[in-house]
Amino acid sequence: MTTRAGVRGRWGRLAVGVAVLGLLASGCTGAPGTEKVDGPRAGSDDGTTGTEGAQGSADDAPTSGDDDGVDTGGEAPGPEVPEGLEEFYAQELAWESCDGGECATLTVPINYAEPEGDTIELALLRVSASGSKQGSLVVNPGGPGGSGVDYATQAGMVVSESVREQFDIVGFDPRGVARSAPIECFDDAQMDDYLGADPTPDDSAEEADSVELVKSFAAACERNAGELLGHVSTVEVARDMDVLRAALGESQLDYLGASYGTFIGATYAELFPAGVGRFVLDGAVDPTMSGKDMGLGQAAGFEQATRAYVQSCIEGGDCPLGDDVDSGMAGITAFLDELDANPLPLEGDAAGELTEGWGVLGIIVAMYDEGAWPILTQALRSAQDGDPSTLMFLANIYAGRSSDGVYDGNSMQAITAVNCLDRAAEPDLDREQVLAEFEEVAPTFGRYLAGEGACAYWPVEAQTVLEDYDAEGAAPIVVIGTTRDPATPYEWAVSLADTLSSGVLISYDGDGHTAYGRSNDCVDDAVNAYLLEGTVPEDGLSC
Repeated sequence: MTTRAGVRGRWGRLAVGVAVLGLLASGCTGAPGTEKVDGPRAGSDDGTTGTEGAQGSADDAPTSGDDDGVDTGGEAPGPEVPEGLEEFYAQELAWESCDGGECATLTVPINYAEPEGDTIELALLRVSASGSKQGSLVVNPGGPGGSGVDYATQAGMVVSESVREQFDIVGFDPRGVARSAPIECFDDAQMDDYLGADPTPDDSAEEADSVELVKSFAAACERNAGELLGHVSTVEVARDMDVLRAALGESQLDYLGASYGTFIGATYAELFPAGVGRFVLDGAVDPTMSGKDMGLGQAAGFEQATRAYVQSCIEGGDCPLGDDVDSGMAGITAFLDELDANPLPLEGDAAGELTEGWGVLGIIVAMYDEGAWPILTQALRSAQDGDPSTLMFLANIYAGRSSDGVYDGNSMQAITAVNCLDRAAEPDLDREQVLAEFEEVAPTFGRYLAGEGACAYWPVEAQTVLEDYDAEGAAPIVVIGTTRDPATPYEWAVSLADTLSSGVLISYDGDGHTAYGRSNDCVDDAVNAYLLEGTVPEDGLSC
């Protein structure tokens, strides 16, 4: 049975960390043929746009109007130390000055079921509170594969200045990621071949090549990562985060997670409800979904976001895609099909040519933030004129890659390792039927997200998989959903807030991925009041 579409499968990162935001903040400095673009902050004029039918959850969670809706953490004793892990929980962090803040390492067991076995060190970075310290706020940008260390260095973009004043911002690279025993399956040249390969094989020969490619990736991961490959699940990352909480000297964990970081947060809350302090989960993942359902949600999300982009492109005038949304979407499909048949020669980049695989990444990354839409329009116009350099620049932003073919981390490899453990392949699915389902909800991008990819050949399984995520007994957890978020659709936030026994939903009516710090004052004020004062937002707040 052919798998045809999505040969690498699950390639869509749930977050690109702050890559796109950093790109916009710098005005896309270094992008070939681009000028500084000041990206619009949707809804920033008055922060009052509403969302009809916003759904809430957690009827028993205190709200801003309740007497006990303040001081949500810090006085409870926190979780008990698990037996056999006393040494890990008792460790003291040795902070030293480093680029961007202060750095330290946290020692954790590779296998929590065998804590006496081998260990790894997790990289940490702390940006100290600029004023009177209230506590530590642990942050994660998502991924899987995003570097929390890099995220924390950009604390001024991650949280508001008022939060910076009162919290140490602490980031960590999850196990298997970046500086924390990184899983590296392919070298840089192999990764170029992997990401640039044909994502939509058209015949049996191309299909065989694609299957061989993903099989070789899975085999290389098993060969190079060793025991750790079976221990990079989100459950284990959450357990690491509780060891970090103890090492920071906190009885409860204050946490800000974006995108996949919300999955880490929800998992932590289920495992350690007594450890939940002030939790904000922005751009939420529904942890109860299957891999197929997650793919369908993302496919529909990117389709919706791309239609919004095309509409904006047309309204801006001289759109290179067409005169109406349907023809514009058809124009994107035709452009990618042409790249499949005739990749564009590419000067100044080690890839050598812009293939369909690279072209998809360049388009997808712009959907994470509407401020990148003008850059994408320029990139598509230039590519149609024979110059694909700007579109490749965008693809490189997505891949964490420079034009000389050097990757600045292992995010594009770690994502597969984590996802294949968290949501194992579903081998009994009818692949052609799955493809039809994906193309129905997403005529443009469904074909790129329909496959299991390397997960179909993954050599290890997760040791522990959670069934429930109600986190009974946890303090209020704020969940934020953006109505036209391409990577984590709004419905996932509604579902997560409903699943969590203490979930409180904030809905932001807007475009792009995540909301806090990039949408409007309504969201920012609610989150800031919660983090700084413990004031729980009104459940179902619409912004």
